[in-house]
Amino acid sequence: MGLLEGKKALIMGVANKRSIAWGIASAFHREGCELAFTYAIERLKDNVTDLVATLPDPAKVPVYPCDVGKQEEIDRTYAGLTERWGKLDILVHCIGFAPIEELKGRFIDVSREGMKTAVEISAYSLIAITKPALPLFQKAGGGSVLSLSYDAVSKVVPGYNAMAVAKAALETETRYLAADLGPENVRVNCISAGPIKTIASSAVGVSALRDRVEQKSPMRRNITQEEVGDVAVFLASNLSRCITGATLMADNGFNLLGASSV
Repeated sequence: MGLLEGKKALIMGVANKRSIAWGIASAFHREGCELAFTYAIERLKDNVTDLVATLPDPAKVPVYPCDVGKQEEIDRTYAGLTERWGKLDILVHCIGFAPIEELKGRFIDVSREGMKTAVEISAYSLIAITKPALPLFQKAGGGSVLSLSYDAVSKVVPGYNAMAVAKAALETETRYLAADLGPENVRVNCISAGPIKTIASSAVGVSALRDRVEQKSPMRRNITQEEVGDVAVFLASNLSRCITGATLMADNGFNLLGASSV
């Protein structure tokens, strides 16, 4: 019996088969979880539906359009889940966006609008999608909320700029939501994964970062989407029932190193 047998999860943010969100989805499926997905823009719809088609019985896997910047689309997604499932056990936020011009050059040149966009889509969206999930969590007797960060919060990563601020906000929200929702048996945690080659990470020179992790991390290797998926299974399952408000580092120990080592 899988660790997530009988549980239902909504996964938001799958872009393609290399995305961390798909690594999490694959690990959840392996552990017996029922899945639902969203896609943010029409251009990503085929990517998501093609991946869903690789799962057994894809007709049972709902896929919803959901731009988290539009409350009406969030509401329609949850209306669909309420009708289809009537409950929710796990919510996975793998959503991040900043205008490309805000991910290069000097931090001092980040624009007001670019910063607002990065924080709204990448951070505030965690609150926006968690609040309407609460009635469905209550039907399940509680829930687990997961999101993804990156260690550009406590350290400066050149080029991360507006997204670093958004990730700092996301990690802060994780703690505040955990304190707020704990009495309702809803846990909220974050995974800070090492650099993985994805569409999003390509904008900030992930190849150089991956080389550094492989050469310098205590484990002397890079992190994989499958490993992040396993961490997500742990946080979504009953094995982590006493953990909430945490940001778990999944980077083969790279975060431990001082400036002289990296």
